[in-house]
This record gives sequence, structure tokens and C-alpha cells, in this order.
Amino acid sequence: MAEFLLEIGLEEIPARMIAGAEAELGQRVRDLLTRERLFAEEPAVETYSTPRRLAVVVRGVLPAQADIEEQLTGPSWKIAFPNGEPGPAAQAFAKKAGVDVTALIKITNAKGEYVGATALRKGRAAAELLAAELPKEVLSLYWAKNMYWRAGKPERFVRPLRWLVALLDDAIVPLEIAGIAAGNQSRGHRILHGDSPVVIAHPLAYLASLRQAYVDAVVQFRRNTIRKALDAATRDLTTTPGARWREDEPLIETVVHLTEWPTVLHGSFEAEYLSLPEEVLVTVMRDHQKYFAVEDAQGKLAPHFLTVLNTQVDEEGSAIIRHGNERVLRSRFKDAQFFWETDQKIPLTDRVEMLKSVTFQKELGNYHWKTEGNLRAVNKLVSVAKANGAVAIDEAALLKATELAKADLTAELVKEFTELQGIVGGLYATTQGLGETVASAIYAQYSPASTDDAIPPTIEGQLLGLADRIHTIAVMFGIGSMPTGSKDPFALRRAANAIVKILAESELPLKINDVIKASAASSEIIFDNELTRSFFKERLSFYLRDVRGFAYDVVAAVLAAGADDVRDAIARAEAVTAARGSEDFLAISAAFKRIKNIWRQASQQGQGYPPGPFGDGVLTQPEELNLQAEAVRLARRVSELRQQQNYTAALEAIATLRPTIDAFFDKIMVMTPDLKIRAARLFLIQGIYEGFSDIADFSEIVVG
Repeated sequence: MAEFLLEIGLEEIPARMIAGAEAELGQRVRDLLTRERLFAEEPAVETYSTPRRLAVVVRGVLPAQADIEEQLTGPSWKIAFPNGEPGPAAQAFAKKAGVDVTALIKITNAKGEYVGATALRKGRAAAELLAAELPKEVLSLYWAKNMYWRAGKPERFVRPLRWLVALLDDAIVPLEIAGIAAGNQSRGHRILHGDSPVVIAHPLAYLASLRQAYVDAVVQFRRNTIRKALDAATRDLTTTPGARWREDEPLIETVVHLTEWPTVLHGSFEAEYLSLPEEVLVTVMRDHQKYFAVEDAQGKLAPHFLTVLNTQVDEEGSAIIRHGNERVLRSRFKDAQFFWETDQKIPLTDRVEMLKSVTFQKELGNYHWKTEGNLRAVNKLVSVAKANGAVAIDEAALLKATELAKADLTAELVKEFTELQGIVGGLYATTQGLGETVASAIYAQYSPASTDDAIPPTIEGQLLGLADRIHTIAVMFGIGSMPTGSKDPFALRRAANAIVKILAESELPLKINDVIKASAASSEIIFDNELTRSFFKERLSFYLRDVRGFAYDVVAAVLAAGADDVRDAIARAEAVTAARGSEDFLAISAAFKRIKNIWRQASQQGQGYPPGPFGDGVLTQPEELNLQAEAVRLARRVSELRQQQNYTAALEAIATLRPTIDAFFDKIMVMTPDLKIRAARLFLIQGIYEGFSDIADFSEIVVG
């Protein structure tokens, strides 16, 4: 068996796109080799990437496909062998199958008698297959943005291709992509190695050859190198006892994919800038310069930063680079300080009117209009929350926060550092003495920004976040700007995800439909309620599967029984997950699936419900009478447990129905020719199905 290497060399790929492309390329190569029968056993596929390359190394590739025999079916026997002798049709089929006409056989199937042949299909060489199929796989990689780079040519890719390496052991695979022919020459670090080619003698020599050219292609190795270098650089900051770099996993991932040979350098800034809020300083360092913040032993920001370089420099070079980075950061901090001081001259309360000049959406209006809609939504949510249960809400503070929530969009600091919108408003509210509740709600209005973020810490912040997002979703749906496929230009899925997460992780006595009704009250624009509910059901399904980790069939079963109360859906999913390990529960699930299929069959035959209640003297067999009695008994118990939200006990009770329902299906034929008995039995099993499916639709559970 052989080893295979594919390396795609490009201009620098955007860091955020590399990890997904690396994984997809590995999967595509694996699928191709599996599909073409070039694996003798479970393949070992390893993927690598840097800003300038994507690579796959595969161990255990067969040099060629195995020959296989195929059973071919040809024309009708009568046509191929008129008068019992092979005619032109038989001759043509034999030639096509690659066999002598005497090897043809007669095949009899439901359609009649046909000519058949066993043909030997010769396996193709691996190099031939890879050369033919890999270019299509590479050019099919998904990128959020593509570009053309060859005039008049159809290829589109994230960045222009510059070189290709394709080796099967030490032999070059003769493939070509976008005018680039594959060879055995890669490229090293752009600065440290220069333009000299890096010859790859064998796929297993790939990593070592690149390391000699100052390229570490293993993402995890670069990640470890960066973490260790950050630790070492922090230890050099002797002027700050107990100094440590502030953990920032997303920034780690970014710099990992920005570098091929990473090193770390520390720098400092004037302590006077520490008078600015930490949020401002960290955002400037992190989002604009890709610097890591440093904190002291108490967790307070220290006047230092760490930067990850994509090169290796001596002491003199370090001093020059450090000075340049410090100068750039100082300039950024001066701008932030100027904007902070300038913005304070106009209070947030005076900025609300200025929102009339800030566009929310061109077809809808400005942010002043948006604020009015948010206020109506908040008022509706407050009234519903108070009606649904005892909840302490500072209504005056909430309304003030909603009124001022978007005011910081007119601030110069937000115009310069857009990542700080909301946060700046909260900070300004604090400095302007508007109260902690108001400031906290404004500060956290965009939380959670992702499924990993925490929800706003206060009820007022949670209600503001719900109102803002549902108003946006409603008005966008109203003008037909719903998400389609992978496109979601207004981030409505993210907004709905945040709503679901807030409902799931807060103590607000609100359901999804309460939030949707608040959106209807907040806007004069008409939108489709059913479409909106369907949208939220899909988002709740995503939350349960991808955030909470429930199995897809558990989620389907739970949401089929109700997708309005988020916390209730979570509790039911937990109970079903715990119960599905029981054989009795799985047997009940199989029975419910059978009931569903029987009822579907009956409906297709036009058999509906009988006119009266089931069991009116029509049911006489012991098994059906036992099932009827047991179902009635259990229904009361399950209903009580359901009201108490004791779903685990309710499912355990339902599972006790197993022997009775098993006996019913063993002895009773539901679809009997007697229409009256059939109707009564259908009514019985349908009543059981509906009566015990308000926790979960057990027929959705995958059994066996």
C-alpha cells in the first residue's frame, strides 16, 4: 500500500476560513478514496494547514482498484436469440460486456426472459483516478467568499492557487487544477526561507521538509508553540509581579491561522491609558491589533501587551518591531481617549433624537423608529411576564434602558470601534449616573452574541434583549427578508438563537409565543405568525441538539409534543434521554410507531373515527379490554405527573403499558374486515397514541 500527499498552495487565506476548509478537504479526499475502492482497511487521513496551504496525507492507499465482476442485463432473450441462434442484438451486447457470445446466459425475472452476462471490470490505477477526480473535489470546497483570478477562466476559489504537490509514494500524480500542474515542490516561509523550492521526496517526509523551511503545518503544534511562547514572554515582565496573559481562545485560534512559524514579543504602553475602561483597551488590542492583554496577580489590566509574530527575529529586530507596535497602539489609545472624552459632552439622553439620522434598514426606517418599536415590545413583554407569574421587574429602569439602548450608535467611540456598541452605552450610562440597572441592561443588550456566551445577568437586560431581537425579526419577516439557505444577511438566526437561549437559561415566565405576540404589538408591519413560529421551532431544535447535545430523534419527539415552552422542552428532552435506555420504553416507542403506521394506512383507506366513544360493547376480546382499562388507569396517573412536570416518573408509568400493548398486538388484528370493530380498535389505539404523546411523540424515537 502507498501513502498519498496533496498540498494546495495559495495566497494567504483569511484566518477564519482555514479550519473549516482543512476539515472539508480531508473529508472529501477520504470520501473519494472510499468511493473509488482505494482503501483496504480503515484509512488514516491527516490534514494540515497554514495561511498559505491546505494539505492532506493519507496512509494505506491501494495502488489500484481491485478488478470486480458485474452482472449485466441486456435485451430480451427472444430479440437477442431469434430461432435460438445469437442475432445482432446478442452480438452487440456480448461486445459491450467484453465476453464471447457463447458466455451469454438467460436471466428470468418478473418482466420476462433477458440476456445476461458476467463482465470483468478492470480496476483503474490510483494515480489515474486521483488525477481525474481530485480537481473537481478541490474546486468544490465551500468558501464564504470566492474570487476569479484568471481572466476568462471559470475557476473560483478563496485565493489564487500558486502551487500543487501531489505524490503517491515518491511518484508525482499528474493532476492539474486551474492551470497549475502538480509536482513535488512546495514553498517554505515567505521571509525566513525565501523563494527556494522545498522538495518533498515522499508524503511521510512532508512535515519534516516544511519544518526545515520554517513552516510548521500542524495546527496543534503551532497552537502549543504560541501558548508556551505567551507564557515565556509574560514571565519576562518582571515589572508586574504575578503577570499573566489574559486567556482568549478565539484570539489564539486567529493567530494560529495567521502564522506559519510563530514567535511572541512583548511590549508596553503608558500607564495613564489605564484610566480608560478595560473594555475599550482590550478591544483596541484584541480586535484591531491582535494583541493579547496582560493582567496582574489581581486580574487588573497591566500596561503591557503580547503580540504573535509570523517570523523569527534577533534582539535588534525585536526592539525595532516592539517599538513599531508600541507606537501603533499608542496612537490607537490616544484616539480612544479623545473619543471617550468628546462623547461625554453629549449625554445619552440628548442622543436619542440624533438616532433619527442613523439608518436601521433602508426599507423600514431609522434607529429612532427602531427604539419606539422596542419600547412597545418591552411593554408587552412586561405585562405578559407579570400575568404569567411573580417576577420583580424595575419597569422604570427597563423603559429608560430601552429608550437609551441605541443612543451610543451616535457616539464617536462606537463609530471608530463598532465592536463596542452597547458596551459603550452601558459605560456612559454608568459615568452619567443613570443607575446600575439601566447601565447593566444597556451594556448586555447584545448578549448572548453566540451560543457560548452568557445571557444578560439582569431581568431588565434579558427583557431588553428579547424585545430588541424579536422586533427586528418581525419587521424583517414583514418585508420578506427571511434567512434563505446559508444566507442570513441580517443575522436573524443568531437573533432567534439568542432569544431561545435567554428563555432557556433565565427565570422569565415567558414562552416563545409570548415573545412572538410582543413582536406583533411592537410593529405596524404585518408578518406571518405561522412562519415565525416555524422559524423558532427550527431554532429551538438547533439549541437542543447543538447546544444541549440531545439526540436528533429525542429532539424530534419532544418538539412534536410542543415547541413553545423552552424550559419545559428541555426538561422533557432530559427525561426522554434518561428513559430511552429502558427496553420497556423502546418497546413502547416501537408500538407507537406501529400505531402511527396503522392509523396512516386507515386514513388512506378513508377509515376515520367511529361516531361514538370507543368500547361501547364492540370491543370484546380480553386483550383489547385489558388495554382499554389499563390505558384509562394510566392516563389519570400520567396526567398528574405531567402537571407536576415529573416527566421521568410519567415516562416510567407509560413504559408499564408494554406487556398489555404487546399482548394486544400479538392477539388482535386491528384492520379486521368488520368495519365496526375496526373503527373501535382504531379509536382505542389512536386514543392511546394521543393521550400519551403530550410529553413526546414516541414514534419519533429510533428503535433498534
